[in-house]
Amino acid sequence: MKAVVLGSGGWGTALSRVLCDNGHTTCLWSRNAAKAAEMEQSRENPLLQGVRLPDSLHITGDLACLEGADLVVCASPSFAVRETGKKAAPYLRSETVLVSVSKGIERDTNLRMSQILQEVTGNICKVVALSGPSHAEEVIIRMPTGCVSACPDRAAARFVQDAFMNDYFRVYTSDDIVGVELAAALKNVIALSCGICTGLGFQDNTKALLMTRAMAEITRLGERLGGTRRTFGGLAGMGDLIVTCTSLHSRNNRAGILIGQGKDVQEAMEEVGAVVEGYYAAESVYQLSRREGVEMPICRCAYEVLYHGKQVKDVVSELMTRAKKDELLETAWL
Repeated sequence: MKAVVLGSGGWGTALSRVLCDNGHTTCLWSRNAAKAAEMEQSRENPLLQGVRLPDSLHITGDLACLEGADLVVCASPSFAVRETGKKAAPYLRSETVLVSVSKGIERDTNLRMSQILQEVTGNICKVVALSGPSHAEEVIIRMPTGCVSACPDRAAARFVQDAFMNDYFRVYTSDDIVGVELAAALKNVIALSCGICTGLGFQDNTKALLMTRAMAEITRLGERLGGTRRTFGGLAGMGDLIVTCTSLHSRNNRAGILIGQGKDVQEAMEEVGAVVEGYYAAESVYQLSRREGVEMPICRCAYEVLYHGKQVKDVVSELMTRAKKDELLETAWL
């Protein structure tokens, strides 16, 4: 099978290696032709230092590599998915399966990544979301990892499962693409919030409280938008939330730590030096929650800190002194 991965960041590179390990003819495309040439020569991605890329992996800046591809993986940052999808569209065929592995919600439109790809490609082919608790730094060195391949078309989800699954990369299928993509995007806001807690000096109790109650918020919004509750308790939901909130591999977590330590939001993101998806998702989550009439106090407070300069200490006090609730009653989720 011919596979093309669009996006030479850490995640796109790691998935390229998985596909090579599975015997697929694989090409990794970079929008930066000079970077592609350098990686082709060095057989290494600077973002994943010390790992030699397979000799069978072709790396290029030429989109003609898409011609005849059976599987196309869009691994661009969420803000670039629309542009990448438009560039890829002329090369796609009805039998191509397009896989979205980007985690985010588009600013202003509030569209999920698969919706953007369907829109810009004219819905010419099936779009599948692949998501789960998966750091590129661990997948590239073949650490056991699990993800979910989600699509309403079960055959397409199984096609992606078969393409990626091996003895270190386990893939489950789901028809709940809405829940899988929302969980992937929303957890970044919580990871950023967890990092802020760490930066403030809060410890395990606080982070466990934050993660658990935030998952209640995420699930509530996800169900309102058409997702299935069980998805949010699975790999794409709780699994991804745990790994993103607790690891320094997470850019969202690292940015949050810097903010908690007192750095300005923009300064923190610049210091991390890569896309902090949680920052952009926070605004979209706030917009969605208001549009849908879903109360999300943790996500709202994160938005106010990130976009309106609200003091974190005031946010903590506000959240901890809210009205009493019963955890197990539906009304407690408000």
